[in-house]
Order: sequence, then structure tokens, then C-alpha cells
Amino acid sequence: LLMRIILLLLLLLPSLSFSQQFTLNGYVKDATNGEALIGATVYVKSLNDGAVTNEYGFYSVTLNAGTYEIKYSYVGFVNQTKTIELTANQRIDIELAEEGAQLQEVVVVADLEQASATNAEMSNNKLDIRTIVKVPTFLGEADVLRSIQLMPGVSTVGEGASGFNVRGGNVGQNLVLLDEAPVYNTSHLFGFFSVFNPDAVKDVKLYKGAIPSRYGGRLASLLDVRMKEGNSKKFEATGGIGSIFSRLAIESPIVKDKASFIAAVRRSYIDVLARPFSKVFDDGAGLYFYDLTLKTNYNINPKNRIYLSGYFGRDKFKFDKQQGFNWGNATASFRWNHLFTEKLFSNVTTLFSKYDYALQFGTDAKDGFTWNSSISNFIVKPEFTWFVNSKHEVTFGGEAIYYSFVPANAVGVSNGEKIDISLPKRYNLETSVFIGDSYQLLPKLNVQYGLRYSLFQYLGPGESYTFNDTTAGIRRRLLETKPYKSGQTIASYNNLQPRAAFTWQINSTSSIKGSYNRMTQYLHLISNTTASNPLDVWTPTTRNIKPEFADQFTLGYFKTIGLAKVWEASVEVYYRSTKNQVDYINGADLLINKLLEGDLLSGKGRAYGLEFYLQKKIGKLNGWVSYTLAKTELQVKGINDGNWYPTRYDQRHNLKIAAFYDLSKRWSVSSNFVLTTGTPTTFPTSRFVVQDILIPLNAYDSRNNVRLPAYHRLDISFKLEGKTMKRGKTRKNHDYWMFSVYNIYARKNPFSIYFSQKDDRTATGLTMDSQATQLAIIGTLIPSVSYNFKF
Repeated sequence: LLMRIILLLLLLLPSLSFSQQFTLNGYVKDATNGEALIGATVYVKSLNDGAVTNEYGFYSVTLNAGTYEIKYSYVGFVNQTKTIELTANQRIDIELAEEGAQLQEVVVVADLEQASATNAEMSNNKLDIRTIVKVPTFLGEADVLRSIQLMPGVSTVGEGASGFNVRGGNVGQNLVLLDEAPVYNTSHLFGFFSVFNPDAVKDVKLYKGAIPSRYGGRLASLLDVRMKEGNSKKFEATGGIGSIFSRLAIESPIVKDKASFIAAVRRSYIDVLARPFSKVFDDGAGLYFYDLTLKTNYNINPKNRIYLSGYFGRDKFKFDKQQGFNWGNATASFRWNHLFTEKLFSNVTTLFSKYDYALQFGTDAKDGFTWNSSISNFIVKPEFTWFVNSKHEVTFGGEAIYYSFVPANAVGVSNGEKIDISLPKRYNLETSVFIGDSYQLLPKLNVQYGLRYSLFQYLGPGESYTFNDTTAGIRRRLLETKPYKSGQTIASYNNLQPRAAFTWQINSTSSIKGSYNRMTQYLHLISNTTASNPLDVWTPTTRNIKPEFADQFTLGYFKTIGLAKVWEASVEVYYRSTKNQVDYINGADLLINKLLEGDLLSGKGRAYGLEFYLQKKIGKLNGWVSYTLAKTELQVKGINDGNWYPTRYDQRHNLKIAAFYDLSKRWSVSSNFVLTTGTPTTFPTSRFVVQDILIPLNAYDSRNNVRLPAYHRLDISFKLEGKTMKRGKTRKNHDYWMFSVYNIYARKNPFSIYFSQKDDRTATGLTMDSQATQLAIIGTLIPSVSYNFKF
């Protein structure tokens, strides 16, 4: 069946031209360091057509024989124009130099050619590291996740919340890739910083819809983070000393213009700075994180290049020498780029990814408790791109993922006696194949369509559980347990996931775009806390936990504005319906619960909204405004009397403004403002008293029945560039200072509100009063200063 589907798609591909044609291909790179430029434009002037470089900086354009003027451009870089006589296939690699202040007009032209109104993509946001480092962030440290939270359709439930939410999806419905390796927890220090070291990041792209068929596994979004390859021209060191952590990255050629590497390290030092002022650290307490990012590459020959990268990071929260918990990620990626022909490009990737956490309590070996949990996977992904011609591109390939889950290795010790309450491991295999086609069907119409087929298997050794049917919302009772041997299939699911999109070019400055996505998710993040935290549990699809499905429809209008066409605007509307959404019974036991499946509920969801985005990319004053009007709801039998209710991360209004202004040659200022509707929460509807203790109660089983007050915050930062001249000579090194203030008017934004008894004791016969307490994670302004350098 699968081969028939693929053959049918190939037969439906538009007919090919067999006139005398030749192919121009190569790589576009940064002349300063040899880094591949992702999304650079290769523009054929006479045809008003061209190509865009892929994730490795590769391009391929097939043209009729003749002489052409080809312009290579990338935002922030000087254009290069070459006249090429195409009488045979040609390989031309291009290096673009970064633009200077005097080349402002050149940048305008380059920017226009890559404008969102003229490309075929929608529902995505791309940020390069030069933009990310401008955004004011917590304690003055550039951060990938906080930067994308300023985009339309992206939100969070507040400070200290791990991860992010996209178009009404929960944190676990985002696929986050670091050099193609999945990252299961993206946060350091409980959500205040991300695991991505900005010194090692080159490019960040967020897909909120119109997700290509080569990606799958999550419902809401894809965050694709690409690391630098390392300077292939010369040695370079970058780093910074900040209020909470310091960082250092070194990169250098191994063989000039052929092989290079980058190594970047960070370490926080809250515990080190606070140690002289608090005795709590004398007994081994600490709160810190560290991470190491590595990458190397080798250009074997013009047709082969290999990459090896890895990430290793950890957070440690120690109460003393014996007690505390820690969590961290480890990833490794090996990639091989191969050019079969001038038109056929391949990338084969093998990956390893692991997320684990561990807890330990107790003062000695006779009394204590230890618990560790992990999810790890091995992935093989071959992918091929066939550049048929300048109007037609086909992508196809496959993916195999082997999962190993350790739900809990948990051992308690009481008076020297061990009690093992560990849960058995779980094993899964997910395989998929995909094909996608992008074709310029008419001069003004580009269509993209594709199909992804996935097969998920829950494998032994293990057990399957059969539960009784009961009243919705009540814990189900176990009826039968069936054991399976190693390698046996306990449960199996297969799904087709069609993708389709179109772009109608109204004129040179405006377009209409639309898309449809079917996504399937086989892994589920289990968390019933206010916000995701490091101890949340990932669990696979089983016989009782079904795969989650989402169908998303999107329609948008895109336009460049003004005589100089330096403004870009877009408006998108979307609707997403989901099935088999996971929720929980009241009082669900989610941790170290062998029968967790009996506490889970399944329902459907809907999310819809409007996103507005206005951006000015160049000039002394630049930045963007994003506004989202949205609604996200769930309907689950056993919750809220079966009626629709808002999710915890539902936000009706979401306004973000980011602005950057050059005050002078050395001084610049950046600011961002955030205003969002408060997120829903569940309040008690009544109360009862037991032995003079007041206990709040939600008597009507309502879920998320009120909203917290609105969230708003203003941040500002000033950048002071170091002097470029010293004693009449140009300095080789570059450095700058960042002075930032987070939450400048000290807004006490509520993270949650809880209720309790007002007084410990109440006289007999008097009414017992309750009180509401508002918790703000950050309730004041936070100034910071950091010094950054590059040499």
C-alpha cells in the first residue's frame, strides 16, 4: 500500500521539460567565517526567478542554455552579481561579506527579494542570532526561547514556566530540534533560561503551521535550531561575563576552508556568589547549571561533507550534600551530506537524544529515597532533495526512531530495609516515510503538497492492562494484565498525514497563502501542574493511551509596505481541531504509578485565532509588533460536566512589541513590551470545615473557571560598543557592554492564586474567613550588566 501511494504521488508530479538545460549549483557562505547561509537567495534577473539555499547552504538551479546575470544575496550581507554563460553544468560556491553602514541601500534590495510576501512559506518565523542578541531578556542574557515568545501565536503561562505554547498547544506538543536531535526539556533554572547557548546558535526557525512532510511527531509546532559549524577561516573566541553565568566559545579551522570546530561552554554561579552571605551553602546546598555544546565538520570533497555535533547540559538543585535533584539533556548528531548529481542532494543523519532526572532524599544510608527517570532514543533519518528545475523541487526519505523509557527507578530505605517501587521499562519503535513536492504551477501560483506515513509499535517485554468501564472522571479499576515477551508487539498504530499549501502572488508586493496539516503524536507529556516542570513524565502510546491527532487550516495575507518597501505585514487566521487529547481525573496519581493509564482521560480540543505581524527590518529604528487574538478549549468526558472549558494556556489577547534603535555609533537601545490576557485557573466554588480547619472545594467540578489578572511587562537594555580604534590603530578585538532592566516598572504579575484559612483559630460561633494569596515569581524590577567579547 505504501509503495503504491508513493508511486501515485510521483506519477502526479508535473511533467518535466526535456529541452536542453543545465544546472548551476553550489554553496553560499559567510566570507568572514565560512558558515553556510541558510535561506540565501540565488536570483536570476532575466527570469524573475531563482532558488533559496537549504539548511546546509546548498542551492541548485536548472536553466535553459544561455547567459544569465545571477545575484546572490542574504539579509545583512553585500550582494554579489555574476554573469554566467551556462553551456554545461556548473558548480559555483559564493562567499558573501557582511554589509557596512554605508551599504544601506544594498540591504534594502536584498531584503525585498526575501520578503515574506514573495516566498512560498507561511506560519513560520525565522530569527538569526544577530536579532536574538538584541532582544532584552532576563538578567541581560540573550535567549532563544524568550526571543521566539515575542512572535505571534507563541505564549507562555508566566515567568518560571518551562517551554512555550504555540497556537493553543501544550508544551509537550512542540517538537524542538537541536541540529536535528530532539530536546525533551528546553529549560535551565526552572524556565528562566533555555538550553541553547547563543554563542553556538546560527539560525532558529519556528513552524506554527504548513509543516513540511519530512517532519512529524508533534501536533503544535516545530522549533528547528541550527548550530554554527565553526570558523573555517581563523581562530575566534566569543564569550561574556554576566550577572548569573559566564560563557565562552572557541572556534577554529582544523584545515583551513576544509574542516573546523566550535566548542561552547556555560556555567551559572549563583551558589558561588551567594556562598559568603548565607550559611545554607555550608552543608553542600547549591543551585546551578552548566552545558557544553560541540560541533565539527569536514569537507571531504566537493560531493561529500560530514558533521558531528553534541550537547551536554545539566541543572543541579541541592538542599545539602545528601539531598536534592538534578536533570539534563544529552544529544549527539552525525550527518553526511552527499551530492549524487547536480540535482540530487542527500542528507543522512544518525542521532541520539536522552533526557533524564534524578531525586535523592534522606540523611544517611539507613533512611532515604532515590528516584531517577529517563527517555532516550536512537534515530536514523535519510533525506533526499531532487531539484528538478527552478520551479520544481521534490523531497523524500524516511525516519526510524527507537525509544527507551525508564518511568521510574525508585528505591526507598527505612531503618536499613529497602523497598523497590520501580516501574518496568517501555520500548517503542516509530518508523515513517515521506514525500513532498513544491511546484510553480502557474506564474502566480506555487503549490506544495506531500504525504507522511508513520507506523508506531509498542514493544515487549512489557504488560498491557485492561480496565473496567466506569463513570467518566473516576479512576478505572484494573481487570486484567497480559504479559508480552521481548520483541512482541503490544500495540500498533499506523497513520497517513497529508500536507498541502499554496501561494497566490497577487503582485510583486502582496500574496495570499493557505495550508492544511494533519499531524500525529505518539508521545505524551504527562503533567497536571500549573506549568510544565523538570519532573514531568513522558509516556508512549499504549493500548489504552491513543495517538493524538490534529488537523490545522491556515489562511493568510502578506504584503510589503512603503515606497522603499522596508516594512512587511501579515495577517493569518487558523483553526486546529485535535483528537485524543490527554487530561486527568481529579486527584490523578501521575508519579510512580504503574496503573497511570487508569487515571488518564481522553477528549477533543479546538484552537482558533488571528495573528497580525508588522516588521521593519532595517534602518536606525527597526523591530516588530505582533498581536494574537485566540481561543483554545478542551472537551473531555468526566471534566466540567462534559462541556467545553479553556485550557490552562488559553490567552484571548496577546500583544508584543520589540524595538531597536541606534542612538549613535557606539550606543544602541532595545526594548520589548508584553501585554496578555491572564491565563485561566481553577478557583473553589464552596468550602467546608473539618475540626476548625477550612478546606476550599470546587463543588461543581468546573475546570479553569476564572482568569488571572492581565500580564504586562516592559524590558529595556542599552548596548555600549567598545572602541574600534586604540592609539590610532584599528582594534582587532570586538567587545561591548549590556545594561538591562527586566520588568522596569516592577509589575507583580500573578503566576497563580490560591486560597487558605485566614486565621489559625476562630472563636466558636464566629464565621471562619478565607483569604486569597497571589503568587508572583518575579515581582520587582531586575537590573543587570554583562560584558561580552569577541577576538
